[in-house]
Formats: sequence, structure tokens, C-alpha cells
Amino acid sequence: MEWIEVSIKTTTEAVEAVANILYDAGIAGVVIEDPNDLKLREKDENTWDYIDEAIFEGKYEGAIVKGYLPEAPDLVDKIELIRQSVEILPEYGLNIGIGEVTTLEVHEEDWSHSWKKYYKTTPIGKNIVIKPTWEDYQKKDHEIIIEMDPGMAFGTGTHETTMMCIMELENYVKNDVAVFDVGCGSGILAITAAKLGAKKVMAIDIDEVAVSATTNNVKHNNVENIVDIHQGDLMGIVTERADVIVANIIAEIIVLLSKNIKSFLVDDGFFIASGIILDKIDFVKENLIDAGLEIIKVETMGEWAVIVSAAKGEGHE
Repeated sequence: MEWIEVSIKTTTEAVEAVANILYDAGIAGVVIEDPNDLKLREKDENTWDYIDEAIFEGKYEGAIVKGYLPEAPDLVDKIELIRQSVEILPEYGLNIGIGEVTTLEVHEEDWSHSWKKYYKTTPIGKNIVIKPTWEDYQKKDHEIIIEMDPGMAFGTGTHETTMMCIMELENYVKNDVAVFDVGCGSGILAITAAKLGAKKVMAIDIDEVAVSATTNNVKHNNVENIVDIHQGDLMGIVTERADVIVANIIAEIIVLLSKNIKSFLVDDGFFIASGIILDKIDFVKENLIDAGLEIIKVETMGEWAVIVSAAKGEGHE
């Protein structure tokens, strides 16, 4: 089978927005090459278990986001839609840098073997370990193993935003809580919440491909009895409240969510939000406060932040 690699040259700030554009076009996962990741490793050598620094040599100095589409009759239309969507991102206040979209034909057999050397077993936080299904790993007593096989939908769960969400889920998910994962993508956060002891997890995404990927990964990790998967948006399909809501998306969407998020949280429930570039921290905090949430903490990793807020105060009507 032939695949088309779609590559977009952009900035660290726009990585999440560009990745979402690829998801909307039917790409189930992305590869992100960002020199800022390498700079982060230089500051803290324990941040990465493995990185091939050669992938950054002689490359574009900004971030590159790649995804893979199968050859199909509507391929040209999808690529044009991606180009148009990238072009309008500056209208939302994002600096996209060059914003150049290029394509390359890739043989599935060649690609599927070459990228695996970059995807290694990765410990995150106190107890979580993300493990490719094909790697052998000796589990330690305290560890919780999340097995992932992204295939052509490359999604490792080791981007800084995902890592910070996982760390905060470890802090706030206790036994018997209910968790909503908004914009679930590959399902890694929903699976993590389930394995941390949540009694019920609702994984929600507007993208059909993401819902399919989440369904497969949930089954692979044997948490189907805990995780319910829905296609749509939070406001349109959910009538319940959660103890914890996690959203790893972009600042602008988090701000939109914040306007109603309190009505989906129990009293003293927590909202874990990431995908926030450092320059947008104050912007997001202000909107969360305006929505009646109390800022609990802000953590950063590289160019990204996670904000944890809580539904404190007078309670819900």
C-alpha cells in the first residue's frame, strides 16, 4: 500500500493546532520534529529515554509536523484542505512560521519499519510506563503499563503536553472517580485514568479516526469495561458530571471549553488542561477564572504548560 507523507513546517507555538488540522483531515496520528525538544533534553538529560539527535541535523530550525494519508480518490482535496486550514491559523493569533505544506510518497513497508527505532518504552511521572507492544519490558512492582501500537497512525503519547497530563492524572485520579477525556486522540489519557483506578472514563472526540484509534487501544489495554467512547463534543453528548476532566488540545479551544466546563464538574472537581504554549498561560488562566474556576497550579515542560483548576465556590445549580 502507498501512503503520502504530509509535512508542515511551522513553529512550536502552532504544533498542536497544525496537528489538529491533520487529525481533521483523517490522519490518526502525527510525527513531531521540534528542535525545542532537543533543547529541553539538554537542560534535563532525564527527560528522554532515547532520542536520535541526527534527526535534527541540517533540518529546518522550526518545528515540523508530519502525518500519513493513504492514496485515495479524495487525496488531492484533503491536501488542499490542509493547506487552506494552515493558511488561516494566523487569523486566530498563531504564528505559523513558514507554514509550508509538502508531500512525499512513502512505501508502507519501508516506513513502518524505519520509525520504530524512535519509539521506545518511556516512563512518565511516578508509575506510568508507555510501552510499544513489540518491545520486551520487565515490569516493576509499582509500575502501570500502557501498551500502544500506533502503526501508521504514529502517536506515542510522549509529547510534553501528554506527559504533563499523565503526571497530573496521577495526582488527581483516585479510586472510584469519574473522568472525562475531551479530545481523546489515541485514548492514552483515558486508558491512563482507567488504569489509575477511575470507576468510569468517558473518552470524547469529534474525529472519527481518533474514536477508532481510541477504541482499538482501549481494547488492547483491557479497559473496555471502564472506558466509554463517544464521537462528538462535550456539550453535545454529555449530561453527567465528572470528578476530573482532562483536555490536551490548544489554548483557544480550552478557553472555549472553559465557558461551560464548571457545569460538567462535581463540586471540587478538577480540570486538567494542556496543549498551552507558554505565551498563552495568562490568557487561559484569565478565562478559567472568569468561568468561576480556581487555579490550583501551573506546570511547564519545554515550551508547553499544563494548568490545573478546580470547581470551587458556591456549587452548581
